[in-house]
Amino acid sequence: MKFLNKNTLLFDLDGTLVDSAPDLAFAVNQTLVELGMVTFSQDVIRGWVGNGASILVQRALSGNAKVSTDLNNTLIERALTIFYSIYQTHNCIETQLYPNVLDTLTKLKNTGYRLAIITNKPERFIAPIINGLALNGLFDLIIGGDTLEKRKPDPLPLHYACQQLSVNVDQCVMIGDSKNDILAAKAANMQSIALTYGYNYGEDIANYQPEKVIDNFDDLLSSLI
Repeated sequence: MKFLNKNTLLFDLDGTLVDSAPDLAFAVNQTLVELGMVTFSQDVIRGWVGNGASILVQRALSGNAKVSTDLNNTLIERALTIFYSIYQTHNCIETQLYPNVLDTLTKLKNTGYRLAIITNKPERFIAPIINGLALNGLFDLIIGGDTLEKRKPDPLPLHYACQQLSVNVDQCVMIGDSKNDILAAKAANMQSIALTYGYNYGEDIANYQPEKVIDNFDDLLSSLI
């Protein structure tokens, strides 16, 4: 399938452009250690990533992808404060670009596409990753999980991006690895491309019916150029 008459590409960050799970897992486990709680393997924590820092921390406190209804709000706030402090200094140590991301983004930008990031990651943690992985200058707009009052899967960040970039939804494609990306695109009446790698809680991303599913980041080129 070719995506025609598109000029703007909206990308998720974690699980789409970058594998941030190692650094997130480190910050989660250090938080749990400080709280005197049991830690988890990186593979387990990887399955909890994708809904923003607060949900990640609550899953860690619950020891499960399903957040416990018995969690104490004071404990959540304390854990989140600890997590933010650790992750602030350890958010681009082991985080890496997925294969072919930089080359593909550069080709898309040089072709004339406008590129933006829409992520549920808190805004203050985005720039260190962009700078640390040499993605500077590629994106016209960056929207974090706390930039607006709502985040994916709500369509607000996608509509906001359209407003800021002076485009309509028909000119855009949302590209991500998680059901939150696809559900946000559908709610915004925007077409989407899903990646099979990344963080989607063990679910088949095709179940959410994006317009196209691809296995490798550079597969975008055959759909868009």
